[in-house]
Amino acid sequence: MCVSGHAGGVGSGQWRASKPGSLRGNGTMCVFGQAYGGARELPVGCGVLWEGAREVSFLGLEGKVYVVFGVANKKSVAWHIGETIRQEGGVVVYSVRSEARRESLARFLPVPGAEIHVCDVQADEEIARVAAEIGKQHPTVHGIVHSIAFANYSDGFKPFHETKRADFLQAVSVSCYSLMAIANAFRGLLDKDASVVTISISTTRMAAENYGYMGPVKAALDSSLCFLAKSFSAFSNVRFNAVCAGLLKTSASAGIPGYVESYLVSEQFTLRKRALTTQEVANAAAFLLSHRSSGMNAQGIVLDAGMSVNYFDKDVLKRALRGGSGPET
Repeated sequence: MCVSGHAGGVGSGQWRASKPGSLRGNGTMCVFGQAYGGARELPVGCGVLWEGAREVSFLGLEGKVYVVFGVANKKSVAWHIGETIRQEGGVVVYSVRSEARRESLARFLPVPGAEIHVCDVQADEEIARVAAEIGKQHPTVHGIVHSIAFANYSDGFKPFHETKRADFLQAVSVSCYSLMAIANAFRGLLDKDASVVTISISTTRMAAENYGYMGPVKAALDSSLCFLAKSFSAFSNVRFNAVCAGLLKTSASAGIPGYVESYLVSEQFTLRKRALTTQEVANAAAFLLSHRSSGMNAQGIVLDAGMSVNYFDKDVLKRALRGGSGPET
């Protein structure tokens, strides 16, 4: 039988739907173009293969080690990525900003005793230390997730031209340079075919006033990917890619002045009239971490639910013009 999101195809043996959305049977099944046998139940379209009695993930993350930077709470992009890796059978090693964050994360992780390190990425010596600590337990690291960003919005919204030098440089240090420093510190641990994934934004060419100087900072992050990919290509096949996400409902985003209004409006510009979810970002990140994306390097996957092609949505325009005189003719 051949399965790729639906039941049907060719194969040997007997397979049947044992409950809605699943298949059960014996024999050989072809899933995603590969043949597997055994007596197991297969949720349709789940991306999990069975070989005899052994589960085999389509992404192939089982037993591989991934270091995840940037978890703050259960709403964090990094949290969802870590959970997705864990559910796919990968080994997740966390790095958080402070001891308080470590204690908080330890309380809500579903796996007791998970490995959590503390690292303030503003300090090179801390990045070197955490790489050494992780290297003692895991001599080979198969992937790194960089989900770190910071901007000082404590003074509220300010016009872009009034950005303080110290705030801008700190944002670049935490949000962009940290990726370079982490990659350099871990280069001796990274598998030759490892994948490094960072989280960016769907576009840096839209001047969202409330996002302010973080737009140029994310543009610097995007640019650094190609230079890191080129630099590492001299001695490895390590890949550097980004998930460029649209507006998300996270705790970090809530700290941006006027973000809630931006989020609600942007949702109306998506083709599906439903905002991007953090899990959708995590799914894309897991793909980039896997060998299934081996042909991708120095790229950014844009996830915005179609918002970038829908700025003249007729329903949104009608609401915007309602009660006005309309365009001049």
